[in-house]
Amino acid sequence: MPLQNRVDPCGAIFASPARGTFMGNRGGALHNQKREIVRQYASRRWITCLLEFKGRRRSVMFPGRYTELFFLDEAVALAAGHRPCAECRRERFNALRDAWIQAGNPHEGNSVFADEIDMELHRARIDRRKWKLTHEASLNSVPDGCFIQIEGSSYLVWGDTLLLWSPDGYMEKRQRPNNLTVTILTPEPIVRCIRQGYRPELHRSSLAL
Repeated sequence: MPLQNRVDPCGAIFASPARGTFMGNRGGALHNQKREIVRQYASRRWITCLLEFKGRRRSVMFPGRYTELFFLDEAVALAAGHRPCAECRRERFNALRDAWIQAGNPHEGNSVFADEIDMELHRARIDRRKWKLTHEASLNSVPDGCFIQIEGSSYLVWGDTLLLWSPDGYMEKRQRPNNLTVTILTPEPIVRCIRQGYRPELHRSSLAL
């Protein structure tokens, strides 16, 4: 039986036998001794990591250790509110940090630290009831690499198309409509970073479509 450790673009943690291309965590253990998810996050440090780094090995959902979460690709992780890890994905973290500054997202001084990004992202991804925060905007204004929701389904915006997400990959492509107001799943600070040129890494199924 698959573990409950996959994450969808809304940030929900669910069980699926499908494999992800990125790992991540939310700052600590979200599971109990039976490897059941009992809370949605442990801190505001939500990160996305490589599946392999320096030969490190872990037992997934080991009691008392942080909960390993898995994402189809980076676009899904960003939509869920996770940023690149500053250790195993340092180059990508630096790219996001630079885009963060260029986008005018909140920060102190001439640089920005991971804690500042985490604090602002936490405000933008969930509310006090721990529900996913979304925002509305014209689809014409949404940059490539962001996720939107239409009639309960999650779509990746890419060029003049919308790619339907599933745990196994992107399942179908539809024409991107004009003059439509949509619900945006990707947190606003991340949307601004993508507008400044941060390009999420996509699952190979996006190329097949």
